[in-house]
Amino acid sequence: MATIKDILAIKGPMVRSVHPDTSVLDAALLMNEHKIGAALVIDNDCIVGMFTERDILRRIVAEERAPATTLVRDVMSTEVACCTPQTSVEEARAAMKNRRIRHLPVVDGEGRLLGMISIGDLNAYEAHDHELTIHILEEYIHGRA
Repeated sequence: MATIKDILAIKGPMVRSVHPDTSVLDAALLMNEHKIGAALVIDNDCIVGMFTERDILRRIVAEERAPATTLVRDVMSTEVACCTPQTSVEEARAAMKNRRIRHLPVVDGEGRLLGMISIGDLNAYEAHDHELTIHILEEYIHGRA
């Protein structure tokens, strides 16, 4: 059974983060620069929130707040679901679906950040797995396996 550890082995541990006192404008610029949809909010090496494109739309644009003067701490999502490297891909996908989220930080048993996965990472991993299965079955059908 595929686990999040398998995805992190391909993707790597890189996670973009901001401090709670970062302006929304600076956080959005960071997200645009790195072409990401979410940044973890970290204070003293602890995950304190997640700042996403959805937060920008709902809590900045819709409420007509000034991005340059609004702090991430005031508009971030504070309930952050996490997973471990041993979490199955299916379980991570179900958590994302049920919670209506697109990003999951990956932490170890002590809560240390190891990486972050997105729904796109899950889709890419499963698409590759399906392509491999199709290839193997085609080889079998044509007597080449």
